[in-house]
Formats: sequence, C-alpha cells, structure tokens
Amino acid sequence: MSIAAGVCVANLYYNQPILKDIAASFNVDESKAGLIPVLSQTGYGLGLFFITPLGDKIPRKKLIFTLQLLLIVVLTGIVFTPTIFGLYIMSLLLGMFSVAAQVILPMAAALNKENRGKTVGIVFTGILIGILSARVVSGFIAHWLGWRYVFGISAGMVSIVALLTYFGLPTVKAEFNGNYSQLLRSTILQAKRFSLLRRTALIGAFIFGVFCSFWTTLTFFLSGKPFNYHTDTIGLFGILAIGGALLAPVFGKLADKGNPTRSQVLAASIIIASILLMKILPYNIIALSIAVVVLDIGVQATQITNIATIYTLDESAHSRINTVYMTIYFLGGALGTFAGIQSWRIGGWQMVTWQLLLWTVIALLIAFKKRSL
Repeated sequence: MSIAAGVCVANLYYNQPILKDIAASFNVDESKAGLIPVLSQTGYGLGLFFITPLGDKIPRKKLIFTLQLLLIVVLTGIVFTPTIFGLYIMSLLLGMFSVAAQVILPMAAALNKENRGKTVGIVFTGILIGILSARVVSGFIAHWLGWRYVFGISAGMVSIVALLTYFGLPTVKAEFNGNYSQLLRSTILQAKRFSLLRRTALIGAFIFGVFCSFWTTLTFFLSGKPFNYHTDTIGLFGILAIGGALLAPVFGKLADKGNPTRSQVLAASIIIASILLMKILPYNIIALSIAVVVLDIGVQATQITNIATIYTLDESAHSRINTVYMTIYFLGGALGTFAGIQSWRIGGWQMVTWQLLLWTVIALLIAFKKRSL
C-alpha cells in the first residue's frame, strides 16, 4: 500500500524540476510552464472532492484499481501531446486520477485501528518518498533522455502497482448506502460536524502551500545565477528532503499519544527557522541544503500529526473526512504554487521567502487558536 500510494502521488511532482525543459520544448515562457503544476494540483483537489468520497460507498480496492488504469491512459497521453494546451488538460486529469493515493491512506487506517498513527505514518512515508524522489527521478531522466520519457516510465510503474493492487489488497465492504449526491452532501457535512477538522485542514493547507511554493520556485532559483544547475542536479535536492520523510513513522507514533496542538506549533516553528536560514544565506549551498532538510521535517511532522488527528473522528466516514481535509490541503498547495510563481516574477527569491514566511506564520496562529473556526 505504501509503494502503490507513493508511485501514484509522485505523478503530481515530476513536472516541478523539469519546467524549464517543458517551457523550451513548447517555446513558452516560465510563467506559462508554471501553470502545469498549478493545474495538476488543482486537479488533485477536484479529484479529492468528487472521487475519493466514493471510498465510503464502493470497495476501495476497486476504486484504487480503476483510478490507476485511468492514470496509465493519461500518462501515455502526456507522452504524445503536441501542444502546451493539451499538456494543460492532461495535467488536470493527471491530478484527478492521482488521488488513488488518498483512497489507500484511509483504507490503511481502517485496517489497523490499534496503531493507527503508526500505520498511517508507514503508508504516508511511501507517499512522501514518492513526492520527493519524483524530483530526483524526473530531473535525471529529463536531462539524459528528455522530459516525455519521465511520464512514459511512470506509466510503466503505475501498471506494475496496479497489478499489485489487484492481486494484493483485500476487498472490504463499503458502509455508505446512499446515492452519489447524498455522499457529496455528507462529505460537506463532515466539515460542519467537526471544528477540529476545519482547523486542522486550514493548518495543513497553509503548510502544504509553503511546501509546493518552495519546491516550484527552487527550480527557477537553482537554474539561474549564481548556481546555473541543470535539471538532474536540481532533482538531487529531493534526496535531502527524503530524510524528513523517513521520520514520518516516528511522528505517527507520537501522534498516537501526544498533544496535536503542541506538535503543530513545534512543526511550524521548525519551518520558520528553515525559511529564515535560506533568507539570510540565500546563496550558501550548505545553508540552503540544511534548510531543505529542516523545512521538509517540519512539513511532514505537520502532515502526520494532522492525519492521525482527523482519523480519531468518525470511523465510518474516514474517506469523507479525508476528502475534506485533503481537498483543502491540496487547494492550499495549488494556491501556494501560484503565489510562489507570482512572487518569483515580482521580486525573485527574497519575495518568495517573505511569502513562505507569511503563510507559515498564519498556520502557526491557527494552531494557537483553541476556539472553533
């Protein structure tokens, strides 16, 4: 489940270190190429709201397998699309069908109730490694073979995990008996039911906005002066962040018995420290590398704490609760990507870091807020 989730969600992030190559391929500027991750993340948000609630209505194994098949079709389409507009459409669909990872996550939580935080941490480790290694893989492949090969190879990887899903996952009966319209209304109702869910989702949205904004603009920053790095080198920065991902099960264990608010405040403080470091020493590659690791640890600590927290709510509505959280979370990522691109266009790296700092401080203030939102 961890491997399958990582392979599926990685498709959202292959484009980030290769935006410059894609822009050159279609003869467009960086701002137009920057719309590609915005669309894929927006598609992910739409898929979360309109597709993942079905995990409470139909067997999750069937839903996961179907999404993986659709993902293979879209990845193949990206390989052969001749226009930037076609790539825009495919990127939106790519995001929508990559939500298979978010059907796997609540399924894992339901299968092991006693150690839910630890289990979620293990599966989420796969998701995080998929997200972070995607940049390494795509940068390397794009540099040596071309950016289209990135998505062709991914289609092959998704095909393999689709077979593993079909033959390896258990079939669990769904509990929701209403129609699709009632399912969507019930999903919205979860946000009204739980103030904890609303507050946690907002914190997650701002922190993931920081994460996506940072990794998108880092590509532009490292490809320019004084670094002038190629895509394969830029992709290697993902390896630094994998160290934070490997700590996810540790945060999961803490979430099983810890104080969520305290963990959220600590994680946001860690992120602020990393942003200040990269703001003070922007051209020091050692300082930047340390900042990458520290920022990622803070982001992953926040996410694991948040997920373990929301899964303590109504067990019969895990997919719908997960949908509310993840929809807001990834829309935050899409907005963060867009804000990062605009900040880069207006004021370069310093403007980007100010924007990252602002979003993290807002998340910190929400974490401190004890009353209902």
